Amino acid sequence: MNSQDRNLQFLLELALDKSVEGRESLAQRIGELFTAREECLTEQETAILADILGKLVSDIEMSVRQSLAERLADSPLAPHDLVVTLANDQIEVARPILIKSEVLRDRELIAIIRHRGHQHQLAIAMRTSIDEIVSDALVETGETDVIKLLLENHNAKISEATLSYLTDQSQRVDSFHEPLVNREDLTSQLAARMYWWVSAALREQILKSFDIQPSLLDDKLEQTVLSMMDEDKKAEDKDTSAVTLAKELVESREVTPEFLISVLRRGEIPLFEALFGEVSGFKPPGLQHVLYHQGGEGLAILCRSLGYPKQAFATIFLLSRRGRPGSETTDPRELSRAVQIFDKVSRENASLVANTWRRNPEYRAAIKQISSASNSPKQQQGSIQ
Repeated sequence: MNSQDRNLQFLLELALDKSVEGRESLAQRIGELFTAREECLTEQETAILADILGKLVSDIEMSVRQSLAERLADSPLAPHDLVVTLANDQIEVARPILIKSEVLRDRELIAIIRHRGHQHQLAIAMRTSIDEIVSDALVETGETDVIKLLLENHNAKISEATLSYLTDQSQRVDSFHEPLVNREDLTSQLAARMYWWVSAALREQILKSFDIQPSLLDDKLEQTVLSMMDEDKKAEDKDTSAVTLAKELVESREVTPEFLISVLRRGEIPLFEALFGEVSGFKPPGLQHVLYHQGGEGLAILCRSLGYPKQAFATIFLLSRRGRPGSETTDPRELSRAVQIFDKVSRENASLVANTWRRNPEYRAAIKQISSASNSPKQQQGSIQ
């Protein structure tokens, strides 16, 4: 009698034993057969043994089911139905199956996420391989500890849309910050968005705790974030000819209001925009908004902050209107309002306003959101909405 025949004979003897101990011994031995590399079972034998195990599982002690689950978790040949049964068992039994078994299909994992307990969700978040649809189901639970564990799992595939959603949620869930920025699949755009929010939150805490001028703090925080983002590489890779020329002119000579006016008189609107951007520190598209905003407030504030004479400002204002979308005729009342603004604001205050406008728009938006959130009731920390 060969070893396989002896094993089958032994199994038959155990099957006749109706005691609890006999059933547990039978379950353990069948589990060993499924995972032992030297055993070669036919399809029929595999089906019979799987059927026997399926009927035994509900009658055997948890410790035996645990042992069986640990044994089958690493086996790609483990019976599918039995693995699913063990995955839906109590967490002490299900955990090794949920974390390691390759037999479980995505739809079964999703069903477990939705219908089993919190501990089952945590175990699935730790799997050695997770597809995007399973990650989506884990995120849909709204449980912050489950989502944090998923983000920390670099074997988990997470769609860009889901990462974008979680980046938004990181505004109020601090525990998402570190695992998000450590993910290789986080795009530079999402990372930049996170950096601004984190900086805005830090800004609020510092201003509450220390006597420091907000503009100075904003300078330091913005410089730090821009450095982290490597802003130079993030900027336009290829400058236009106007921008290139503007940079060369700024390096080689002082760009005076008179020079800007001469450029405008020649109709060189792109060069004027590039030059004004260099001397004012503004970049597109914010530059165009400030230059051409109806009413002229932006241009008045910037020219005042740069120390330009009123006559030079008025000339720049009128000549630059031809660069405005639509190039409509300038209303004389618009010039009058712009000059009034220029006269009313001091250079010091104009500089403060310009510095605020010059801030990265995402940073300004983050500060506004953080301030709004601090004035609203706090949400629960255990889940996300």
